[in-house]
Formats: sequence, C-alpha cells, structure tokens
Amino acid sequence: MESESKSFKSLKLADCCTTIRDVKPLFHLLLALCVQWIAEEMTVPVLVDVTAGALCPGQSTCSEAIYLNGVMETVSAILRMAVLPIVCQLADDYGRKPLLLFIVSSSIFPFVLLAIGKSRGFVYAYYVLRTIYFTMSQRSVLCISVAYAADVVQDDKRTAAFSWITGLASLSHVVGTLLARFLPETYIFKISIALLILCIIYVQLFLVETIKRKPKVQQRTSVASRISEVLKERYRSVRFFTTTVAISPTLKGITLVSFFFEFGNSAVYNVLLYYLKAAFGFDKKQFSEILMVVSVGSFVSQILVLPLINPLVGEKVILCMGILAAIASAVLYGLAWASWVPYLSCSFGTIYILVKPSTYAIISKASSSHDQAKAQGFIGCMQSLANSLSPIAMSPLTSLFLSSDAPFNCKGFSILCASLSMMVAFGCALRLNQEPPSRAENEEDVENVEAPLLS
Repeated sequence: MESESKSFKSLKLADCCTTIRDVKPLFHLLLALCVQWIAEEMTVPVLVDVTAGALCPGQSTCSEAIYLNGVMETVSAILRMAVLPIVCQLADDYGRKPLLLFIVSSSIFPFVLLAIGKSRGFVYAYYVLRTIYFTMSQRSVLCISVAYAADVVQDDKRTAAFSWITGLASLSHVVGTLLARFLPETYIFKISIALLILCIIYVQLFLVETIKRKPKVQQRTSVASRISEVLKERYRSVRFFTTTVAISPTLKGITLVSFFFEFGNSAVYNVLLYYLKAAFGFDKKQFSEILMVVSVGSFVSQILVLPLINPLVGEKVILCMGILAAIASAVLYGLAWASWVPYLSCSFGTIYILVKPSTYAIISKASSSHDQAKAQGFIGCMQSLANSLSPIAMSPLTSLFLSSDAPFNCKGFSILCASLSMMVAFGCALRLNQEPPSRAENEEDVENVEAPLLS
C-alpha cells in the first residue's frame, strides 16, 4: 500500500511538473493578467458599498444601484456583440499584444473617477465609463489570451493551458479580495490604478507577439470607400463564422450551452451581492469572505485537479459536472434560510468554475489554427447576448422580491428562476458531440484566410 501511495504521489508530481513546463511560454502573459485581475477584483467588494452609499445613503436596499448595474450590463452586452468580433479579428490580423495594451489602458479611467470622488455625480460618470470599458474589454481579454495560448501551446496541452489562465484568474480574485478586506477604502482605487499602470508597462516590455503582420499595401482611397470596405469585411467575417458554426455540430452545440449557461449565471451574479446585503445584511467583510472561498477552491481545482482528470474523462464530462454544480449553487442561494447557507453555496464554485476552461478547450479544438480568436469571439458574442437579456428580466424581478411589495416571501426567487436557464444548458451539454475540424476544412482555411479587417 505504501509503495502504491508513493508511486501515485510521484506520478501526480510528474504530471504537475509537465503541466508547468507546457505553460512556460505563457509566463509573461499570465503574470500581466494576474496583475490586471488583482487590480480589478480588489474594487469589487467596495463598489457595492460605494455605489449604494452614494445613491441610497442610509438604506439597506438600493433599487437604483441594482437598476443601474443592470442597465450597464445590458447596454455593454448589446454593444459588445458588435465590438467583440471586431476586436478578436483585429487580434488575429494585427497581433495579440496591441489589443491587450489598449484594453488594459481603458480599464484605468473608471477607477480614476472613484479615486477623485464618491458623490452621486462621480458614481454616474463611473457607470458611463465602466459601460464603455465593458463593451470593449469584457470577454475580449480572455478571448485574446486563449488565442495567444493556442499560438504557443500544443493542441493536446491546450486544456491545461486554459485552466492555468482561468485558475490564475481565481488566484487573482483571492489576492484582490484580501487587499479589499484589509486596505482602507480610501486607498483601494488608488492602488488599483497603480497596478493597472504597472501591467501596461510590463506587457509593453516583456510580452512577445505571436502574430506576424502582413506587409501593408499602400492604396490611395477616399475615406468613404475605406469605411465601405471595412463594413464589407465586417459583414463577410460575420457571415463566414455564422456558416462555420452552422455546419459544425460542436460549435453549434457549445454556442447553445454557452448562451443558456451565461444567461443563468450572469443573472445570479449581477444581483447576488445586493441580494445578500438586503437578505442577510452582508457588508464588505462577508462579501470578501465569500469571494475568497470561491477563488481559493477555484484555483486549486483548475490548476491541480483539471489537468489530472481531463485526460481521463474529457472536456464534455467536466463541462456537465460544472453546470450541475452551478445549478446546485443557484438553488441554495435562492433558498438560503440562514446566513451560513451562502457560504455552503459558494463552495460549489470550485466545480462550476471548470465550465470556462472546458468551454475554451472545446471551442479551440473545433476551430482551425487561423481562427482561434475569431471563434472564441463568436461564442463570446452569444454570451454577450445572454448578458444583455438577463438583467432585463432579473433586475426588476430581484427588486420586486427584495421590496416590501413582494407577492410572497422569497427574496431569492429571481435566482431560482435563473437556475432554470442553467438546467437547459445542462441538457444541451449532454447532447454535445465533439468533432475536430476536418482536414479539408483546415486546408481550405489556409487557402482562403480572411483579409485583414483594416488592410
């Protein structure tokens, strides 16, 4: 028994070392992403108190903050459906590094406003700039990072690489929530801004570009014809990927899974902190504790567990397990009868966080090497559509059941409704068939690569 235990431990250690070796080319990218995510995550527990304090001072429930948050998510998600494919195509055509630099730079400005002041006017201006930032960057950072990983990591090692990206995101959440808990509120936004500036400098100095830009052909054309050509390229790109998804059972299936899962998941987490504040009186301390429980477990499951179980069960089984855990978590949140139940519910985050890397891996394996960012961006558009629809339904429902005018006493009723969408996603995941792109399609892609968007 002891020899078997030793051999198992040595095998596990060898697998971990192999995984670390496989993701070594991603070191600079992962470090930069960690810094950015820490800078953003440390503001999350504070934002609830800042926005509610500015808009509804002295009140335990702030319907205005809930509605503004829903409007921000809806507007940015609608606009993102048009912007995300363009950003991802530009990343395929002109490189990952310039787009990452632009996105990280745009994240600074909303926090600058809250660092200057926290009055009602500054909070409104924050929501405007944050909406613009979410439109350009939410999901695009992960899509471009996943495409960068696909550029430098072998096909059979991509799931482990994607799990490192999402796993370090969870670790960054832990560090960010720890900083939010122990740092004075007056310093949080200033430190966040400093970290984001540091991230920009690091990316510029150390990140290696993986895309070789094609030589630019000088053409004398009018502004009108130039705009017309860009619009035509945009239309051709959308039509190209719509056709690709329609004829690919894998991409079509994962699109449905992503849409329904994201609808339910975003509906839960757009209102969760406000729900916990109204139902149990949670403040920054409890928010930080819940986020840390999720983040620590998520880091362990993605970095250590996922690379070990993926070769045994495959991405589809991991995806189904994650969606089931998300359903259980949402139901417990919605039916929470005591203040300890949300802590139990958030522990399921260690499992449902695996939905992200497994989804990225399924999309990557079903796409050709020339269209990694565009494929991730297309599915991201469907997730953005789900994000735009969920606040429309869930924000009014949440406000109603948190108010004194609720038809019956169930403060988490909207979260229970959101779990139904995730159940649909689970049914679609069970029917998912994984098929790699055919050799003929790959050869055709090499011959008919789309022209650069801004050529």
